[in-house]
Parts: sequence; structure tokens; C-alpha cells
Amino acid sequence: MSATPFPGRLLGIDHGLKIIGLAVCDPTGLIARPLHLLRRTSRRADFAAIARTIAEQGAVAVVVGLPLSPPHITAHTQADTVRLWASRLAAAVSVPVYLWDERHSSQEAADLLAEAGRGQPERVDAVAAAVILQSFLDALRDEGAPWPEPVIPASEESA
Repeated sequence: MSATPFPGRLLGIDHGLKIIGLAVCDPTGLIARPLHLLRRTSRRADFAAIARTIAEQGAVAVVVGLPLSPPHITAHTQADTVRLWASRLAAAVSVPVYLWDERHSSQEAADLLAEAGRGQPERVDAVAAAVILQSFLDALRDEGAPWPEPVIPASEESA
């Protein structure tokens, strides 16, 4: 019995209020690498830029980092903001969008840069996006995790 081939390139996203970090993996889903930063301007412009990147990279899906909150927190959290943003993104692009745990991704990105002997750039968001995407790829490949359910696109009213 042969394994199902990996579907192709994925785009990783580290969502931020001012900056969005973007990363991409190779078509076999083995290695993620930082791509670039997107300085946010408006939702429409941001989603158009992400859609262009999806097309340019030939991405077949998007993985958005989800900051997980402790269960005892009941107020509106960054995770709630990212879930809503991801549902709006899912309505704006033609590929599935998935959420993936991003805990400690920015710290891991800074650690990776330090280990590589590279100075800390002004922003580590693209490297953090690569960490998120690599975590997703490793879970699928090494841990045998199933693909998560795709984000349900926002309806016109909530978009």
C-alpha cells in the first residue's frame, strides 16, 4: 500500500496586527522556508497580496498560525481574532485554509537565527511563519497526524 503523495506547496502565515509573515514549503512538503513580510494596509489589499502569493508560489493550501489561549481565559483573545481573520481569508482565496498551533513560533524563529549565527532582523515574522509551517509538515509526516479540518469561509455578512 503506497502513501498518498503530498498535495504540493503550502503557504504558511504568521498573522500579526501590523505585519504578516509568509513562508512556503517545497512541493513534497519536506522543508519550509521564509518567503517575505507583508505590511498590512487593509483587509482587501492584504487578502489580494496573499492571493497573488498563492498564485505565484503555486500553493495548494494555506496554514495560518493560531495562538492558543489558556482554557480559563474567557475574554476575547488573539486566537479569536485570528480565527475570524482566517475565515475571512478562506472566503477570499481559492485554496483551503488551515489553522495550526503557533505557540512559541516567534521565540523558535529567534533561536534558529541565533543558532545559525545570523543577526536578528528587524522582524522575525517570515521565519516564524516557516516555523509554523514546518511544525505542520512535521506533524503530518513524522507523527502521522491527520490533516485538520479546513477553516469554514466567512459568510458575506461576517466578512
